[in-house]
Amino acid sequence: MRQHRRTLRLLGSLLLVAMAASVTGAAPAPAASPTPLDRVIPAPASVAPGGSPYRITRGTHIRVDGSRETRSVGEYLAKILRPSTGYRLPVTAQGAGGIRLRLADGPFGAEGYRLDSGRGGVTITAAKPAGLFHGVQTLRQLLPAAVEKDSVQPGPWLVAGGTIKDTPRYGWRGAMLDVSRHFFTVEQVKRYIDQLALYKINKLHLHLSDDQGWRIAIDSWPRLATYGGSTEVGGGPGGYYTKADYRDIVRYASSRHLEVVPEIDMPGHTNAALASYADLNCDGVAPPLYTGTEVGFSSLCAGKEITYDFVDDVIRELAALTPGRYLHIGGDEAHSTSHEDYVKFMDRVQPIVAKYGKTVVGWHQLTGAVPAKGALAQYWGLDGTSAEEKARVVRAAQSGTGLILSPADRVYLDMKYTKDTPLGLSWAGYVEVKRSYDWDPGAYLPGVPDGAVRGVEAPMWSETLENSGHVEFMAFPRLPGVAELGWSSAGSHDWERYKGRLAAQAERWDALGIEWYRSPQVPWGSAGR
Repeated sequence: MRQHRRTLRLLGSLLLVAMAASVTGAAPAPAASPTPLDRVIPAPASVAPGGSPYRITRGTHIRVDGSRETRSVGEYLAKILRPSTGYRLPVTAQGAGGIRLRLADGPFGAEGYRLDSGRGGVTITAAKPAGLFHGVQTLRQLLPAAVEKDSVQPGPWLVAGGTIKDTPRYGWRGAMLDVSRHFFTVEQVKRYIDQLALYKINKLHLHLSDDQGWRIAIDSWPRLATYGGSTEVGGGPGGYYTKADYRDIVRYASSRHLEVVPEIDMPGHTNAALASYADLNCDGVAPPLYTGTEVGFSSLCAGKEITYDFVDDVIRELAALTPGRYLHIGGDEAHSTSHEDYVKFMDRVQPIVAKYGKTVVGWHQLTGAVPAKGALAQYWGLDGTSAEEKARVVRAAQSGTGLILSPADRVYLDMKYTKDTPLGLSWAGYVEVKRSYDWDPGAYLPGVPDGAVRGVEAPMWSETLENSGHVEFMAFPRLPGVAELGWSSAGSHDWERYKGRLAAQAERWDALGIEWYRSPQVPWGSAGR
């Protein structure tokens, strides 16, 4: 009898719920479904969905092998997941199941990985720690966007069942941050590094010197930083990185598997240095500090021996701080340097880079001189750049110079989206999201040999950008598309499919507190409202 009354009460409760739903129009909450394996950015090389999803629970462990590198990736993953899930997620070398990170031989290359997901757990396998790290970025995107929040969220935390096999198209997938026109603090740079890592960017190019500011301490020429770094565009206080600051950035980038590529732009874009040391000027007279935005008016004196002593000291100290392979020497917009002096300067400077164990990178104007063996030229021309200039770059590539593609009217992230964009410049035109994505690096410069294109890079010049919010608004939503151009195969390139995957990222940006531009070209839905 007691059981009968309980049953009646239960039926009555269910009836009341149903009646309430009919009155209010409320529908039962849909069952949670995991993000499909093919919804991530960059698009993986191959996706085979199937089987039951894995659910992260209070009992989940992150299992790693005995290597320090694997444990480091495991701890990184745990720090992302713990705040939002509220789970302990211990990182351990014991047991089975859960989330497993393992290094093993296989067809992964230096950065590829395999992700297997099923009811019993998720396993990410790679040959190198960078591959494990990139696999973790894919796992993040397969989880609900709320996983990025720093407070406990309701979940559930499901990972779709199946297998992803993934390797990058190009080895150079870069982003440049101009810290010279406006200075960005160490913490601001780290914030950008974290955002780059989410999309498997692996190079952080830091533009450390320009007319408006010198941003790295050089012991043998101390006024470069203390005086040359004392201002910025608009006359603000500027700033510079001590050597400890720079090492901190390099270490942090390395922990996210990004290699720092420092740039000292020369012989042009050097007013901050010329203002700091009169002897670097041909007439021995130091110009005033500069806070405007014009280009092409400054030049180191190619005919003075002190110039090369200066360059040797700067490159020696910067190379000693930089464990990465590359050092960028600029070389663009040297309008105040004669062609003869430009060639002479580059002939003297490139061997200095090699002397200190680094590989030369320069803007594509370097091809107007004689690029050193193994040098890389970074092309920043436009679709409409003259055939003669493009031909010079193509000839250099045919002679062995590698290319990094950064066409300004495609991937310069400081270009306005439209005429109404409150930030940015428009000298290269307006660059909406589709334009930044809808091109093929492998076919961009006809005549370039297969293998000469080493990758892509998205520069962010900072004439109009003063803080992280500004940087993010210009980077998102264009940056993920550039990352996909660098990582994913040409065959996966399709704007119609991509824009849907891009729209799904907006909720994640909101969870991360990223400022972003709501392009009308993308079906965003309710995100960001």
